[in-house]
Amino acid sequence: MKGDRTKQRGRQALSWSNRAESAPSGTGPLRACLAAAALFLAAVAAQPSLGAERVVPQQRDEVMLSFAPVVRQAAPAVVNIFTKRKVKQRRPVTSLLDDPFFQRFFGGNSDGQRRRNSEQSSLGSGVIVDPDGFVVTNEHVIKGASIIKVVLNDRREFEAELVLADPRTDLAVLRINPEGEALPSIAFRDSDTVEVGDLVLALGNPFGVGQTVTSGIVSALARTQVGITDFSFFIQTDAAINPGNSGGALVTMDGRLIGINTAIYSRTGGSVGIGFAIPANMVRTVVASARSGGALVRAWSGLSGQTLTSELAEGLRLERPGGVVINEVYEGGPADRAGVKAGDVLVTIDEQPVNDLEALNYRVATGEIGRAVNVGLYRQGALISAVLPLEPPPETPLRNEIRLLGHHPLGGAIVASLSPALAEEMELSGHWQGVIITRVQRGTPARRVGFRANDIILSLNGTVYKSSAELATALDRSADRWEVTFKRGGKVRKVAFGP
Repeated sequence: MKGDRTKQRGRQALSWSNRAESAPSGTGPLRACLAAAALFLAAVAAQPSLGAERVVPQQRDEVMLSFAPVVRQAAPAVVNIFTKRKVKQRRPVTSLLDDPFFQRFFGGNSDGQRRRNSEQSSLGSGVIVDPDGFVVTNEHVIKGASIIKVVLNDRREFEAELVLADPRTDLAVLRINPEGEALPSIAFRDSDTVEVGDLVLALGNPFGVGQTVTSGIVSALARTQVGITDFSFFIQTDAAINPGNSGGALVTMDGRLIGINTAIYSRTGGSVGIGFAIPANMVRTVVASARSGGALVRAWSGLSGQTLTSELAEGLRLERPGGVVINEVYEGGPADRAGVKAGDVLVTIDEQPVNDLEALNYRVATGEIGRAVNVGLYRQGALISAVLPLEPPPETPLRNEIRLLGHHPLGGAIVASLSPALAEEMELSGHWQGVIITRVQRGTPARRVGFRANDIILSLNGTVYKSSAELATALDRSADRWEVTFKRGGKVRKVAFGP
C-alpha cells in the first residue's frame, strides 16, 4: 500500500467528528476561555509520570479543555514543502518542421512527436526537529525533486538541501539555512510510551489549503501488516489525515513529536479515520545519521527468522502464536556470541513484545549501534534471556564486483561477494554468504537466458563458490555443459545449458 502515501485503500467509509459544547450558563466567553485554559495548564503541570496510573476524567470541565496551547507550541515547527521535478513529455506534431518528411532533412524525432522538458510541482509537509535547520519529511514527498522549498508557518521561505533520503523507511532529512534567524523546532517523544486511547493532533497541509490541525486518538500500535515501507511498524490514528499531510507531525498532549504522518487507508482519497504514522523512535534514528553527516547504517543482530504462526506454535509446543522463530544465526555474529540458537523463539526485546518478523526488524533497526539489548527467548518450552549486542553489519568478504566475460550463461553479469553489509544494502534477509548478481548488461548471454539482478548463485556445476573471484575463475575454464543453481525470491532454481 504505497502512494502519496497518504494512501488509499479500503472498502467502508467511516466518519469522525468533534462535538463542541457551550460554556455553562451564566459564564461569559472570556471567563470560560480563561477557566478552560487554567484547567488545561493545571492538568499539564500535574501530569503524572509515564509509569503512573492514568484515570478517566471525572468532571465536565475536565473534558472541555482546549488544544490551543499544544497547537501554539507545535505549529510553528510544522512546515509546508513545495517541490519541482523535471519530467519529459511528448507532444504531437504542431508545425511543418515537426512533420516526419521534413525531419529526414532537418533532424528530429522520427515518430512525429517531439520531447520537451516540463516541470511538475507537488506539495507535502515537514517538521523542523532541530534549531540548526534539520527538517524531516517523507521520502516520497521529495523523490526526484530538482528544487525543494520549505515554507514556515510565519511565511518565511527557504531553499532546502537534501541531506539524507531513506526509501526503506520513507523518510528524508532536509536542511535549511536560517542565516542567523531563530527557527522553531519540536522535540521527540519516546514512541514506546504512547498508549492506545491517548489524544493526538495531526498537523500538516492537506490538499494545499494551508496548515491544518486535526484531533483524534491513538487507535492502535505496532501495525505491521500494512505493507507501506520495509520497516512496517506504525502508529494508527483516527485524526484526519489527507493528501498533503504526508510528512507532517503527529503530536501528543505534551506538544512533542510522536510520529510522522505517512499514509491513509482509503478508496476515496480522503480520510476515513485510518491513518498511519512512522514512530518517532525510527525518525530519530534517521535524523541522527543525517546529523552525523554519514551514511545511514542500521544496527544488525546476525540472525534471521520467520513469524511464529499457530501451526509452528503447535509444533513447538507453545501455548499461542506470536514471536519469531530463529532459522539461522550468522557464525561469529552478535546473536551467535549472545548464545542464540536456531529453533529459539524470540518474543521480547528490552521487555517490548516482538509479535512478528516486522516488529523484530523495527526493534533492531531503531536500536543504537554499540549498545546491547535484552532479548527474551523460548527454548524447548522454557523462557530464557540473553544479552544481544547491536553492531553494524560487517562487509566480510569485500564485495569485489566483477563483470563476467566469456561464452557461458553468466557472460555479461556483474557479480559481487555477499556479506552481511551487502545483504542489508540489497535488502536480503538471512543471505550472508555466496555470490550475487548485482546487474545484468543488455545484449549479453546472461540477459538472454534470463538471469536478473539479485539472483544468488548457489552453485556452478555442483561446486559452491563463496566469492566473486572464485566464480570468475571457474567460468574461465571451458565446459561443454553448464549447470547453475540459484535462488530468486526465496525459491531455489536449477538450469542447465549444453548437451
